[in-house]
Amino acid sequence: MYDLITIGRCGVDVYPLQTGVGLADVESFGKFLGGSPTNVAVAAARHGLRSAVITAVGADPFGEFVRRAVRGFGVDDAYVHTIGGTPTPVTFCEIFPPDDFPIYFYRGEHPPDLRITPGHLDLPAIASARLFWFSATGLSKEPSRAAHKAALEARNSGWTVFDLDYRPTLWASREEAHTEVRDALSHADVAVGNLDEVETAVGVRDPEAAAQALLDAGVRVAVVKMGPAGVFARTADESVVVEPVEVKVVNGIGAGDAFGGALCLGLLRGWPLERTLRFANVAGAYVAARLACADAMPTTAEVDDLLNGAAS
Repeated sequence: MYDLITIGRCGVDVYPLQTGVGLADVESFGKFLGGSPTNVAVAAARHGLRSAVITAVGADPFGEFVRRAVRGFGVDDAYVHTIGGTPTPVTFCEIFPPDDFPIYFYRGEHPPDLRITPGHLDLPAIASARLFWFSATGLSKEPSRAAHKAALEARNSGWTVFDLDYRPTLWASREEAHTEVRDALSHADVAVGNLDEVETAVGVRDPEAAAQALLDAGVRVAVVKMGPAGVFARTADESVVVEPVEVKVVNGIGAGDAFGGALCLGLLRGWPLERTLRFANVAGAYVAARLACADAMPTTAEVDDLLNGAAS
């Protein structure tokens, strides 16, 4: 039994080694493992959780890099499939701290991770995992959409977490995204998203109203990331606001994935909601202060050290 299985995007992140410079003027780059659900599996593994990721790569050197990197981070790569005919995606970003990180996806029309079919799935493993994590991007195109729905239908216990993860360039329209996300919410226990993502999901941007709308759609825990205002979460019984952690931001792109892995830890350990959110918020801040995503994911002890320092 896995503690955590994620499904969805993977690829190679190519980050400039110079900050405050546009891609046209960057002179050198670093190559890193990327893809939000893959990064969440890595983040969870850093906390000692037994993790696996369901995804696919191309039959190319970058695909081998992804598979090797997944294993190197302690994530089971048994469900990292190789699908020929389309290359492993590459993503570039620009780094303008503290809050501007444009992303450029080179995924083609139909990347390998969106070619996952229901036949690729180990449904008994998905059903028995203590936590299953999926994102909206995986619902953007067939046959990945059908695979996600088959996985969700297999779930009957544990936590199912929906990362609302709306990327406009990866959808035909915002309206299509809204329809698919609303349908999937009824299969989730937890929904996590920023203000743009919750607005896409439920049509409202106000954090409290959006959280209530997510609960009304069927989730048990709604988590709304409010940027500089912190994080707001609501269940049927309580509401929690957690303030942001101040760090010198280097690259904010991986912070949400670190937050996700830490959120999984709190859910699986049965922590109170406020403790879980504070821990996850600090994990996100830890990564935001570093260049990479997967490579920068903290251990539980590293988060605790930063959390204790912030508290003092």
